[in-house]
Amino acid sequence: MKHYILGGVSVLALSAFAFATSAHTIVLGAAVSQSGKYSTNGQHTMNGYNMAVDMINANGGVIVNGEAHDLAIKYYDDESTPARGAELAERLISQDGVEYLLGPYSSGLTKAIAPITEKHGVPMVEANGASRSLFTNGYKNLFAVLSTSEQYLASSITLLDEVAKASGRDPASMTIAMAFENDPFSQDIRAGVMDDAAKYGMTIVIDDKLPKDLSDMTPTLTKVRALKPDLLVVSGHSKGAATAIRQINEQNVYVPMLAMTHCDSADIIGKFGAGAENTLCAAQWAPTLTYSDDLMGSAGDFASAFEKLYDYAPPYQAAESAAAVMVFADAFTRAGSLDQDAVRAALAATELSTFYGNIDFDDTGKNIAKPMVLYQVQGGALKVVGPTQWAESAIVHPRPEN
Repeated sequence: MKHYILGGVSVLALSAFAFATSAHTIVLGAAVSQSGKYSTNGQHTMNGYNMAVDMINANGGVIVNGEAHDLAIKYYDDESTPARGAELAERLISQDGVEYLLGPYSSGLTKAIAPITEKHGVPMVEANGASRSLFTNGYKNLFAVLSTSEQYLASSITLLDEVAKASGRDPASMTIAMAFENDPFSQDIRAGVMDDAAKYGMTIVIDDKLPKDLSDMTPTLTKVRALKPDLLVVSGHSKGAATAIRQINEQNVYVPMLAMTHCDSADIIGKFGAGAENTLCAAQWAPTLTYSDDLMGSAGDFASAFEKLYDYAPPYQAAESAAAVMVFADAFTRAGSLDQDAVRAALAATELSTFYGNIDFDDTGKNIAKPMVLYQVQGGALKVVGPTQWAESAIVHPRPEN
């Protein structure tokens, strides 16, 4: 496949400046964090959006009722603040006349913007708001390409079922320890683990809610040492992941399987080296997966083109953001119109295979076709071990004892 680098010419990265487009340009609006605490992931988000726009335009644009249209994006900086994000969404719609929005970075910003798009009937495809609470409000204009938060570590339960069967054990005999920060995101993950544990008849022996800004897991790890669960799952954002790895090693706590979120942002390999070995890490996407499409090619093709363009390997935030743009392009073509009602109906009927994964929205706007990925740290590198059908390496189980 060919990779096109257009230098962002087709992408309008504007703030307070007026701009003009041709009659054959579809303008998408996006309030994305270019400053503040989410600015790094906001940049990943924008890079994914921009790359997809460039690729689509370079390959003939979006065909709507037989006519080619370029895509462009009008950006504002939400400053990593929900109130500012809501204000800018209102501005994009009411003042700038934008009829379609791409989502911001983070669940909190998405929660702030979703009521605005719903009020105005403006479809929004988002890629970086995973909280399942986004999809319990009956919104008809919100569509999310990523796996929602309750799915983040549920796949570790499926792997536990598989390794139990492989070793001749009844999966219902397996025990699980849970340690989750007491915030909405981590508690959503907890709910997914509990649901899957119940599905397999597994027993939860530890269910600890941890404080924000987690710096000590000693009480939980003391119970782990005493109860010897088959699996320990942890979600405490970056600090929680680092704390868990550090104290598991310091206190010489052993579990046959360890799974957690935020391995990448905590840099557990760089910080802890061999101490991070065989940890399972949740992710939305990996470049080694076998997903592919006609625009981007394979997941690996996307990763190579992205790194050539931006000089760093794409995190999943960039990949899912590119997929969001592709979803809009597909919906515009299938709708055969730029009428919002027609496009909304086309979005709701999406069944799309992409380099990022399959996309199929349920009635709440969640993508129900793409599972989470589980990496395992093996030899100081992240290897996909789950779901098993897309694994690049077999899981190391049980984790060797020190």
